[in-house]
Amino acid sequence: MKIAVVMGSKSDYPKLEEGINFLKKYNVEVIVRVLSAHRTPRELEEFIQRIDNEVDVIIAAAGKAAHLPGVIAANTLIPVVGLPIKSSTMDGLDSLLSMVQMPSGIPVATVTIDSGLNAVLMAMQIMSIKYPKLKEDLKSYRKEMAEIVLNDDESLRG
Repeated sequence: MKIAVVMGSKSDYPKLEEGINFLKKYNVEVIVRVLSAHRTPRELEEFIQRIDNEVDVIIAAAGKAAHLPGVIAANTLIPVVGLPIKSSTMDGLDSLLSMVQMPSGIPVATVTIDSGLNAVLMAMQIMSIKYPKLKEDLKSYRKEMAEIVLNDDESLRG
């Protein structure tokens, strides 16, 4: 079980950190890289070729024009989860639209702006088809979330 997390800039890391820690909690191996679709295209292409048979899902985080997930998706059949990052302009809407408006034939699954945890959860759900243990882990996580809400409800009704 292995996921690659690629970000266009090191400044994106804080948005991914919670999700990366979540993967480690569930013993999913993570490769973390900073590679840019625009500034390091050759290195990005080499990385994609190198991991092609090695990882189950790729999470690609990028802001502004946010071409990184699309470039990755165009160069592999590994499922790509795009994580739009909020930048100084347009509150991340530019990034979100860059990811969800992919041309027909090159899909990128896209999650909420700045939600590294949702990107990881989507990747784990995709992987749970192949790894039944992940499906059980996700069921447990959802049960924990439900218990928190029910406890909060009970505390207010007290």
